[in-house]
Amino acid sequence: MNDFTDLNEYARQSHTDNIRWWQDPDTGRLIDRNKGELIALMHSELSEMLEGVRKGLMDEKIPHRTAEEVELADLLIRAFDYAGAYALDIEGAYQDKRLFNARRADHTHEARRAAGGKKF
Repeated sequence: MNDFTDLNEYARQSHTDNIRWWQDPDTGRLIDRNKGELIALMHSELSEMLEGVRKGLMDEKIPHRTAEEVELADLLIRAFDYAGAYALDIEGAYQDKRLFNARRADHTHEARRAAGGKKF
C-alpha cells in the first residue's frame, strides 16, 4: 500500500493530507493551532476507541472495520499530523524510547511481582 520508511515519513504524509486544517478557509494562509486543543483531539480518539471496545461496536463510517481499529487509526493520523506540523522527530523519539524501555528495571517481571510493583 504505502512504502513509508519510518514514522517521520508517516508524519509528513499525514500533515500533507491534513494541511487544510492548518489553513484559514478564506485566505488559505497558515494559521496557528492551539497545541492543547490538538492534544485534546488525540485524547478524544482514545475515548471513542474505548467506547467502541466497551460496546463491541463496528465503525459507522467504515462498517467492515471495528470502531477500535478506526479510532486507533484516527489517533495515529492526528498524532502524525501533529508531529509533521511541528517537525518533531517522532522516529528518533520512538527508537530512543524503545531502547530506554528495554533496559528499565521497573519493566521486569521481578519488579512487577515486588511490593508496590506495577501491576499493569
